[in-house]
Amino acid sequence: MPFDLRFTKGQGTGNDFVLFADPEGDTELTPGQIAAVCDRRFGVGADGVIRAVRSANLDAGAAALTEDPSAVWFMDYWNADGSVSEMCGNGIRVYAAYLLDQGFAEIPAGGALAIGTRAGVKRVSRAANGFQADMGRWRLDGTEPLVRARELPVARPGLGIDVGNPHVVVALADDGELERLDLGYVPILDPVPDAGANVEFVVPAEPLVEDGVGRIRMRVHERGSGETLSCGTGAVASALAVRHWAGSGAPNDWRVQVPGGVLGVRMFEAADGEHVALSGPAELVFDGVLSLA
Repeated sequence: MPFDLRFTKGQGTGNDFVLFADPEGDTELTPGQIAAVCDRRFGVGADGVIRAVRSANLDAGAAALTEDPSAVWFMDYWNADGSVSEMCGNGIRVYAAYLLDQGFAEIPAGGALAIGTRAGVKRVSRAANGFQADMGRWRLDGTEPLVRARELPVARPGLGIDVGNPHVVVALADDGELERLDLGYVPILDPVPDAGANVEFVVPAEPLVEDGVGRIRMRVHERGSGETLSCGTGAVASALAVRHWAGSGAPNDWRVQVPGGVLGVRMFEAADGEHVALSGPAELVFDGVLSLA
């Protein structure tokens, strides 16, 4: 039976999402319906779909509430092809903006909003450039797969980094290499990670550090969505990779230029180890109603 889906379109540095409210967890879209919504010619068009559901009404939300009982809301995130993803760095800022706009939640002055995700509870606070999300702890996953991409003449080694979802970061020589890449084709990883990975291609700025802030440019092919104008967790992984390659003395504050804008990445010490935070804009673009089969 056809039904109407009331939605909001949002974006963060060009990474765009369709969001809809389902507090009780009654409306579960199929992968085919999600792919149809995200289709840029026959649907609304988006890099992913985010369902606003209370953590208590979703099996995946139980772990979030155990970790932090204040994580009342869960970010149920789906890639454009209908596959489930652990979380999304740009998406969680847009999701926070949506929860505030709908009156579902608030961020107290100087405080943060706890949001459940499949990668654990993330805390979102206000920032000068929009919102900042504490992405939690990160880790090198111990892999260095070879990466082949269209218009990249020679395979390059990548660095595997887990920031709640899997990434492989590849360093390129200059802006020309970055711009020539054809990311309409899926990069080939050898060996192939069991869960796949987002693949980031980065170029350090010259100079790399200016006024104590590291600077890089990045393009990304997102697992399940293709090339996007921005990837928040990818920006985080890229800054971490370049800091790792740069060695001791590299800064903990980074400015990441993506095709859709600029994101801030900051590494800082917490009680359970080093965390990394992502900051950037989040905008709700328009509301609509879509009829779905």
